Amino acid sequence: ELWLEFRRVLFRSACGDLAKDSTKIIVRLETRRFKKKGTMIEGLDPKLNNLESVAKELKSKYACGGTAKDGYIFLQGDHRDTIKESLVSLGFAESTIELH
Repeated sequence: ELWLEFRRVLFRSACGDLAKDSTKIIVRLETRRFKKKGTMIEGLDPKLNNLESVAKELKSKYACGGTAKDGYIFLQGDHRDTIKESLVSLGFAESTIELH
């Protein structure tokens, strides 16, 4: 029983790492209501990546508000200059991150 649980955990972590390497992530600036700017991070698979925890880490790092819904993360403010390094530190491959 313990061995089966270990295999499940190992498989989940391997699938998560594979998903982080193969996902194409697009980061762009979006203007919302009242000319408020925000950073949109798209291309994350909600089934393979825990969007809530990734959003929580990024909101904590940038001291901003934000949300995670339907395969995207929206952060309040323009964070395009440093978001690539932050995503790489969270385990995403640098070659899959595209800035617009």
